Amino acid sequence: MTRILITAVVGGALSWALGQLLLPMLHALKAGASILEIGPSWHKSKNGTPIMGGLMFILASTVCLLGNLPAMTDYSVFFVLALALCFGLIGFLDDFTKVKFHRNLGLTTLQKAMLQMAVSALFLYAMYRSGFMDTHLYIPFVNVSFRLHPIVYIFFAMFVMVGTDNAVNLTDGVDGLCASVTLPVMVFFTAASAAMGKYVLALLPAALTGGLVAYLFYNWHPAKVFMGDTGSLFLGGVVCAMAFALEMPLILILVGFIWLLTSGQNYKLTKNAQSKRRLLQTANYLAGRFNIAGNYIRAWDCEDGNNFFPCLAIIDSTMNLPLLLWASKTTGDPRFSHIAKAHADTVLKYFIDKDGAVRHICKFDAETGAFSEALGGQGFSPESAWSRGAAW
Repeated sequence: MTRILITAVVGGALSWALGQLLLPMLHALKAGASILEIGPSWHKSKNGTPIMGGLMFILASTVCLLGNLPAMTDYSVFFVLALALCFGLIGFLDDFTKVKFHRNLGLTTLQKAMLQMAVSALFLYAMYRSGFMDTHLYIPFVNVSFRLHPIVYIFFAMFVMVGTDNAVNLTDGVDGLCASVTLPVMVFFTAASAAMGKYVLALLPAALTGGLVAYLFYNWHPAKVFMGDTGSLFLGGVVCAMAFALEMPLILILVGFIWLLTSGQNYKLTKNAQSKRRLLQTANYLAGRFNIAGNYIRAWDCEDGNNFFPCLAIIDSTMNLPLLLWASKTTGDPRFSHIAKAHADTVLKYFIDKDGAVRHICKFDAETGAFSEALGGQGFSPESAWSRGAAW
């Protein structure tokens, strides 16, 4: 634990020092941002602000890992770092294109997606073949896991990784936003890795915790530098790789929901085709988890002996209903709105007690759709009031 704390402090100090060297270089190279014309007028004042500032925490975290090399018991963290560096390289190519041609658009959406999918596939294959990851899908908080077929798992993982990386990327653009949103996620992955006894994996998010704190000194309003796609795609790579290295990718629903919201806001403000496509893909994924017999969107699967059944619903899924209604309005497909309304009716019927208290998790019979029982989940007991659920 002491080594993890020292790594965080050193990561911050190195990142700050590298920033002192990097900013003059970026100014000399005229590596400034070109702001979209469709953005708000006040945002145009940021035109020319140096990008590629993410290099400071990328280099700092890499040096921290190399410095810890003699004390490492395994090298799983370098798979995470390799994926993040490859994503960061894609971002660097994007930033370089923007700077060279003095425009906001770098690589095309297809070019980015193809490169990200190729890198994700290589990462998953390397982790699986090296024994650092299997195809078990762990469900947080209910202590349940189940095994997916390797091919199914790889396609699922690629979809999640590419989507997460781009969602983190979209968060960058407003002073301090991407770094401040990602900072607590790095703290979480550091703590989770240590709690699971994976102290080597904890070193990278620990270094980035310090690195992002130092970066915010340069990026806080008014920003002296932006991390650029170089930094944001690197951070997205760390987030998704850590989730899979710890074998709990579903935790991204909780720790990364702000990035999904960002995709929605990006489409509303800019009509970005990539964001629209990502939102519709998410709506289709949600629709695919709808249990027709029980009229609910399943959150997780549950275990009964050696069999697994899609029988759990969670109150938090209520926050996804506006997305389904939007998809129905956008595509003209009433299927999405029917699912949203049916799930809402189920929530009203089974999740809300007579006294107004809201339950966290409800279990149903996957075959008949009949209500089975309420589960405590993160609450004290099944009868506990779930305040966050009341907010949804």
